[in-house]
Amino acid sequence: MSLSTHVLDASRGTPAAGVAVRLTTTGGHELAAAVTDADGRVRELAAELGAGDYRLTFATGEYFAANGQQGFYPEVVVTFTVTDPGQHHHVPLLLSPYAYSTYRGS
Repeated sequence: MSLSTHVLDASRGTPAAGVAVRLTTTGGHELAAAVTDADGRVRELAAELGAGDYRLTFATGEYFAANGQQGFYPEVVVTFTVTDPGQHHHVPLLLSPYAYSTYRGS
């Protein structure tokens, strides 16, 4: 199972480059960390994950501060379940200073 993410800044209409992302178990053990590229992507945050629950934490407050904006959420935490470790999992984040949404992508 591989894991990727893509962060889009809806308020600016651009990819959200420079967002720090951490992957942890729900117990808090850090498995990986990365920063989104110029296209707002982390193409492979993890190559191997077993079945179970995981968390992606996006440092959204730092991102907005670096871009001269004030945001409401200092971080966005997305908890998800891997049931089939053989599948690729993609977790996009659509972001603005006062709202966000996410879904399971492909």
